[in-house]
Amino acid sequence: MPYTLDLRKKVGHDPIFMPCAGCAIIKDNQILLQKRNDNGKWALHGGSLELGETFLEAVQREVKEEINVEIVNPKLVNMYSGEDMHFFYPNNDEVYGVAAIYLVQEYEGELKFDPEEVVEIKWFDINDLPENLHTVDIKPIKDAIEMYKGM
Repeated sequence: MPYTLDLRKKVGHDPIFMPCAGCAIIKDNQILLQKRNDNGKWALHGGSLELGETFLEAVQREVKEEINVEIVNPKLVNMYSGEDMHFFYPNNDEVYGVAAIYLVQEYEGELKFDPEEVVEIKWFDINDLPENLHTVDIKPIKDAIEMYKGM
């Protein structure tokens, strides 16, 4: 059973720290985002760490689970924490994320999303992002785009 689900059995909806990892996949001035199944917002690919996992292992696992590809040569954009990473899931679980976000420009495999977690995946021009972004991903997306532009 995933660690956070097991933890939730003990703490209910109380706030918890959630270590997580995600990535911005950017190619040809386009960013690939996923529309989340739980809140309908556009977001980065990724999720929470399991016990014993590194941030890099978690993002590799989560991307494979969510969109069926293996990321190549991920580069750390930054670490994120604090009030900007505070949010409530639709079921009222409260979390303060502690996230490592990576920039990815290459991947292997065929894009295919898991409908249990993702409603849709779509490429967006990096200068024309959707308005309905997952709030905790706004700063990491902007930072990843700036890193991409500087390469």
